[in-house]
Amino acid sequence: MIGRYQTKEMTEIWSEENKFRAWLEVELAVCRVWMEKGVIPADAYEEISSKASFDIARIDEIEARVHHDVIAFVSAVAETVGENGRYIHLGLTSSDVIDTASSLSLKRSLGIVREKTEELMEAILLRADEFKYTSCVGRTHGIHGEPTTFGLKLLNWFYQLQRDLERLDLAGEQISCGKISGAVGTYAHCEPEVEKRVCELLGLKPALVSTQILQRDRHSCVMNTIALLGGALDRFATEIRHLQRTEVMEVLEPFGATQKGSSAMPHKRNPILCERISGMSRLLRGYALTAMENMTLWHERDISHSSAERVIWPDAFHLITYMLSKMSHIVKNMVVNSSKMRENLDMTRGLVYSQRVLLDLVERFGLLREEAYAIVQENAMKCWNSSRTFSELLREDERISSRIPESDLLSLFEPDHYFRWVDEIFLRFHKEQGNI
Repeated sequence: MIGRYQTKEMTEIWSEENKFRAWLEVELAVCRVWMEKGVIPADAYEEISSKASFDIARIDEIEARVHHDVIAFVSAVAETVGENGRYIHLGLTSSDVIDTASSLSLKRSLGIVREKTEELMEAILLRADEFKYTSCVGRTHGIHGEPTTFGLKLLNWFYQLQRDLERLDLAGEQISCGKISGAVGTYAHCEPEVEKRVCELLGLKPALVSTQILQRDRHSCVMNTIALLGGALDRFATEIRHLQRTEVMEVLEPFGATQKGSSAMPHKRNPILCERISGMSRLLRGYALTAMENMTLWHERDISHSSAERVIWPDAFHLITYMLSKMSHIVKNMVVNSSKMRENLDMTRGLVYSQRVLLDLVERFGLLREEAYAIVQENAMKCWNSSRTFSELLREDERISSRIPESDLLSLFEPDHYFRWVDEIFLRFHKEQGNI
């Protein structure tokens, strides 16, 4: 991941040093189990556990000669121990170490993503409460539909992230798995009890059956979960990008006091953070596709997945952590222009209330729906093509005025009718969050 989008949390997990630290964690757990089973002498294990370390430069030096990173790692670690270093990697194949250690890194990364997601959800819920009754127009196909509230928009975001949390938990469960089953998964040189105990020490579950590797549907689940979460952020960002358009101007992402929007046009205030999130989500979807391609390997294992995973895993977790942090910043600090929302709601001069008129003609006055629809639509089309209000046109239509008294007709043009159940909808989420 380029430095511009790296995050501190993921750098600590996905650095080269931490990769080798995770490998060593697995190797030492295996040594401990062999000691518990009497295969490695206790004093030898004590020396291994106290002395085993690595130097990345030395690993690189050996790898340049042997062209195998795990062999280079094991050799470099054994050198730091001395004679008892011969017990390191006993009965293992490379992927026993790599895949089990990768599960640790992926599991830990998902934990951080979960924390960041919860932080964003908290920010969204606070602002949803703030704008619970802030009326705005609901749009379908990009066209004004009916009144809604900005709080409901935000609550819908919160609900989607609840599902993302569930998927993160599932992905964490799927990837919390290790394997110490040898070259083709038969435990030929390392009995199942060793695997079970090693995984117990590492906080993982042993794979019930494996090949030389853990099967990549687990890792695909992780990447697809991250991509879906990125898709949610893309959805939120795209909504803000539309609402920030000059013609709309209902919501603006934060803009710093010294920030500049354009090298040429000093007036520009562009939604660059949201655009960045949208762009990054495209990368995540690509990584998810790569992870699915990695599921199909030759027989018990090839390494066509390996080179891709070295890129997509750290990149995906850097990106999603960065995106979550930026979206939290945006939600906490976005400018919400409630007066512009009301202005835009009234822009079509009452057309957003057309369904209420339609239903009143059908329910109260017994018109056939087709007849009522034709009357209302005819006047709506006139309104689109004139500067007059929808209610004025309806009052002048004898088919309407002969049935609906003027005061009753005007009462159909109030937004409060659309917000009768807002409290109940919010209550569903506050009950779940324990906020009441």
